[in-house]
Amino acid sequence: MKLAYWMYAGPAHIGTLRIASSFKNVHAIMHAPLGDDYFNVMRSMLSRERDFTPVTTSVVDRHVLARGSQEKVVDNITRKDREEHPDLIVLTPTCTSSILQEDLANFVERASIDAQGDVMLADVNHYRANELQAADRTLQQIVEFYINKAAKQGNLPEGKTEKPSVNIIGITTLGFHNNHDITELKRLMADLGIEVNAVIPEGASVTELKNLPKAWFNLIPYREIGSMTAEYLQREFEMPYVDITPMGVVETARCIRAIQKILNQQGADANYEEFIDNQTRFVSQAAWFSRSIDCQNLTGKRCVVFGDNTHAAALTKVLTREMGLKVVLAGTYCKYDEAWFRQEVEGYCDEVLISEDNGAIADKIAKLEPAAIFGTQMERHVGKRLNIPCGVIAAPIHVQNFPVGYRPFLGYEGANQLVDLIYNSFTLGMEDHLLEIFGGHDTKEVLTQTLSAESDLNWSADGLTELKRVPGFVRGKVKRNTEKFAREQGHTEITAEVMYAAKEAVGA
Repeated sequence: MKLAYWMYAGPAHIGTLRIASSFKNVHAIMHAPLGDDYFNVMRSMLSRERDFTPVTTSVVDRHVLARGSQEKVVDNITRKDREEHPDLIVLTPTCTSSILQEDLANFVERASIDAQGDVMLADVNHYRANELQAADRTLQQIVEFYINKAAKQGNLPEGKTEKPSVNIIGITTLGFHNNHDITELKRLMADLGIEVNAVIPEGASVTELKNLPKAWFNLIPYREIGSMTAEYLQREFEMPYVDITPMGVVETARCIRAIQKILNQQGADANYEEFIDNQTRFVSQAAWFSRSIDCQNLTGKRCVVFGDNTHAAALTKVLTREMGLKVVLAGTYCKYDEAWFRQEVEGYCDEVLISEDNGAIADKIAKLEPAAIFGTQMERHVGKRLNIPCGVIAAPIHVQNFPVGYRPFLGYEGANQLVDLIYNSFTLGMEDHLLEIFGGHDTKEVLTQTLSAESDLNWSADGLTELKRVPGFVRGKVKRNTEKFAREQGHTEITAEVMYAAKEAVGA
């Protein structure tokens, strides 16, 4: 087994808890040891949630291991049902409960006898699914549960809304810029004359899920969460869905045209071409900026993109197609959806990397030496070590990825925000030379370790002094080339003499 000290996507129970806590008046019971209850801290501190996180840990301890869990889990479910009066209690297994091979479905059945609200088990394989897969599956399971319940009770509405309407599926707590994206999507739908029938799961009530089939279509802005629900609704109610992420002016226009086609197939008379043209040419600043001298100064600059499927694929297209940059590497940690990602970025980048190993992407970045990185918080740390600027475009998240100001990534305003993020992520013009003049590069210790943390090389005092004399904008490259030369020649310490020899070896 390999020790994971950085995980791009968390364990399955985190995904289930994200979905459950996104709904209104839904409580989650997590059957796990105390160390697994960090979700409450994440939700309250990172996303700055004001309300109490509706998650309770049914602790697995030595007493549980001695006499079994059923009594404790059932008691916790029925107690929370009495105290909180939730519409639904979701019991989520964890790796620990899976290892113990406990029959949690039986626990739920037993608790349902005494509980006033609904009780269900999140049916997710915690050995095979990660946070994103579990969230997608749990959302679909809850939607299916309440639609089947309404059908059995004869309360399932028939027909569609009078005006064109949409369900926006996949907005969750702890989602990357989700709280801003949904505001922009609602504004976009209003501009198109489309009513929002429902937004799930964030802020939705499970009692209203029976109304989902009334919408004319479903919009899935993020590939990671919502696809299974959309496929279920299409299968059961023949509801069409659009899963084009409206990120950047080109993809936003493509998304709108896909919506137009669906509406017209259902009898509407929608024509959004004038809207698209007006937004692209006059309202959004992104298209104008792409033709400006500032953007032309970025043409051909090399960059690396890495993140989840949605954001990494979308930004790769924006960088290449809309801003003229060169993406030397596009990657994702969503290994389970590799085929889709490769198809999306084909032709827009030089190389594709599908990996969950943060060391692999770090070493790739060090080797490629791009002018900028667009990735997760982990790639931001890598960029700091390599002195390469990085714009954060995807989860894993940090508190700074929940800005207080309005920062959507989707729609036409999102396109503006992307332009700012991209442009401001590069070291521009005289900036690096000014840093050199005023000693900016020399105020920090020089990086003396490789990114893989496996270096057997030491830098002597005179070697470090010589390295500091190298201009800052090429210092990282000189350092790595020198270390490569030293390894090839069998040196264990890099002195000024070794640096001179390395310089001569490359003909510099």
